[in-house]
Amino acid sequence: MSSVPASTDRFPVRVLGGPTALFEYGGLRFLTDPTFDGPGDYPAPGTTLTKTAPAGATPDDLGPIDVVLLSHDEHPDNLDRSGRALLADVPLTLTTPAGSRRLGDGAKGLADWESVELDRPGGGTVTVTGVPAVHGPGRREEVEPVLGQVVGFVLTGEGLPTVYVSGDNASLDAVKEVAGRFAPVDTAILFAGAPRFPVLFDGAVIVLDSAQAAEAARILDAGRVVPVHCDSWAHFTEGHDDLRAAFGAAGLADRLDPDWDRQA
Repeated sequence: MSSVPASTDRFPVRVLGGPTALFEYGGLRFLTDPTFDGPGDYPAPGTTLTKTAPAGATPDDLGPIDVVLLSHDEHPDNLDRSGRALLADVPLTLTTPAGSRRLGDGAKGLADWESVELDRPGGGTVTVTGVPAVHGPGRREEVEPVLGQVVGFVLTGEGLPTVYVSGDNASLDAVKEVAGRFAPVDTAILFAGAPRFPVLFDGAVIVLDSAQAAEAARILDAGRVVPVHCDSWAHFTEGHDDLRAAFGAAGLADRLDPDWDRQA
């Protein structure tokens, strides 16, 4: 694997807070895990999640969205009431196989390594491939009965950079699987924040912590990293400063998008 950054081919990624980011790729507009409800307490399976800050935009501010990349639909810090309402106006939501059955029309589930081709406005296609993700420590068969299915995504296309969207993944083994097929990655949108709950998995992180995010960037040979899922919720135990410190300690500070923490 090369030690040289994968590419300088950069496109804007607008980070909106929590796991939500907006970007245009191949002429199509993509939105990750839409969360736009205001601060407050939100019921989740077995607990209550507290949102501490508003999103950096409202759905009305975004303009048309072509595709939502939804890592999973079961938790309000990844899909909230406003996000669900937005899905009705989006032609395609890509998510987990189980999530697509719950969401119904307009949603398509992607199993590991399953791909869908999307027509680009100017001709050609964008390929979106579902990739492994595990929402907690350990093996999938141990984690999914507790926290459900999660999917990540890789976007590719002729003449386009390779983009990885991790989703709520805590497994570096899953990252290695992705790297084995797609590295070097041009842009990695990494969900981080080190969320923890004392009652789950003995308090282990259920999404990458900051040091793991830096290691994921190294494994992927990522030319640019845009961290998300690292602010706006009380159960996220690490934030922007921790990410900057971890990437600096790993010698990867130059891989962080210079604007990632200035937008939301």
